[in-house]
Amino acid sequence: MVMNETPVFAPPDSSGGLRGDERPVDLVFLARQTGGDRALEEEVLRLFAKQAAMLGNELRCQHDTEVRKRNAHTLKGAARAVGAFGLADCALQIETEPADPAPVTALLREVETVRDYIASLLR
Repeated sequence: MVMNETPVFAPPDSSGGLRGDERPVDLVFLARQTGGDRALEEEVLRLFAKQAAMLGNELRCQHDTEVRKRNAHTLKGAARAVGAFGLADCALQIETEPADPAPVTALLREVETVRDYIASLLR
C-alpha cells in the first residue's frame, strides 16, 4: 500500500508562501502519521493545541527543575508526534537546561505560533 505524500490540509492563506519545512507544523508528516485521515488530523491538532497551551503555562509558572524537565519532555514528544519540530526543539532546550528561564520565553512564543497556525487550519 502506497501512502499519499500530499497533506490533507492546504496551507492557510496567511502562510505567506512558506515551504512545508518552514511551517510551524509539517503537514506532510502529520498526514503520514494519521494515514491521511482528515478527521483524525483535525482531532490530533485540536488536542495538541490544548496540550501545548497547558504545558506552556505550566513551564512558565514552574520553578522546580525536575517538574520543568518532565513537562518539557512531554511537550517535546507531543510536538514531534504531530510534526511541530520547531516547538520540539524549544522544549528540548528546556529539557536540557531546566534551570534557565530564557528558553521558556522562546517556547511560549513558539506555542502561540503553532496554536495560531493550527487555528488557521481548522477554520
